[in-house]
Amino acid sequence: MTTYKEIFGKYVKNYSSDPSSDAEGQIWYNSTSGTFKTQLFVAAVWASGGNLTTGRRTLGGCGTQTAGLGFGGYSGGVENVTEEYNGTSWSPGGNLTTARRQVGAAGTQTAGLGFGGAGYPGATRFTATEEYNGSTWGPGGSLPAQVSNNSGAGTQTAALSFGGNNPPASALTNVTNEYDGSAWAGGGNLGTAKTVLAGAGTQTAGLAFGGSIPSFTAVTEEYDGSAWTAGGNLNTARGSLAGCGTQTAGLAFGGGNPYSTGATELYNGTSWTTSPATMGSPRQSLAGAGTQTDALAFGGSAYLTTTEEFTGALSPVRTITTS
Repeated sequence: MTTYKEIFGKYVKNYSSDPSSDAEGQIWYNSTSGTFKTQLFVAAVWASGGNLTTGRRTLGGCGTQTAGLGFGGYSGGVENVTEEYNGTSWSPGGNLTTARRQVGAAGTQTAGLGFGGAGYPGATRFTATEEYNGSTWGPGGSLPAQVSNNSGAGTQTAALSFGGNNPPASALTNVTNEYDGSAWAGGGNLGTAKTVLAGAGTQTAGLAFGGSIPSFTAVTEEYDGSAWTAGGNLNTARGSLAGCGTQTAGLAFGGGNPYSTGATELYNGTSWTTSPATMGSPRQSLAGAGTQTDALAFGGSAYLTTTEEFTGALSPVRTITTS
């Protein structure tokens, strides 16, 4: 008799209670009830949100779908503009002290973090970190080295910065740094040096995916607070993409290889599944925020102001019966 492992290439997971989220089509065994169960994403869709006031690319983004934060970027010149999203529209926030593009980001709308990044023109790279309190930016601890196109994850007091470019602009890095709210310290290096990658999760359960090495990659890596290990590859290799969510419920969207895409993928801690929902405006060099089921995409490509909201509601957990 053919087994589930032989058909799908992996074993059914065993849980004592139903998990809070799982990937589309995932099956697990509930050892308490003695039943097989599943949960599906339904009505996954990207819908238009309120436009940014200042269209830009390579900006930083963090927060949630109803409390998003976008800052910095490039619009023909390097920006220090900050905007706040309330689920309907963007409004001005306090400007960054240092205008920058290609900036790493983490945190929330009222406790945001921006770090690294680049000026323009030339190969100016920054170590400066700034902390946002919901109205103004203030100085934080500097990164150990200049970096741009780095990705980030976590919170204002427990953040990650990983990958990107060191001077000169063509030098890729695999360096990871951890922030404690006041200072950065070295963490475990990525398995592969890469730039224009995306990140999600927390400082102790981080997710890095996509990017350029310098060819576009589908590689995913998972961080446990000290070291990165290989995860399941994206179905669409790409760089300059955005991501959000957690290590076990991640979302990847947008990017390019080399042309812009609106492809959206969902991660369950093991593998990526391509969503039937694609972005209305394919784009790269965008920013993202939110969760796997309620995400926000904004900016990117040719200085877009366009904002899109992703909804991927979970169906009720269903018990699988056999006859």
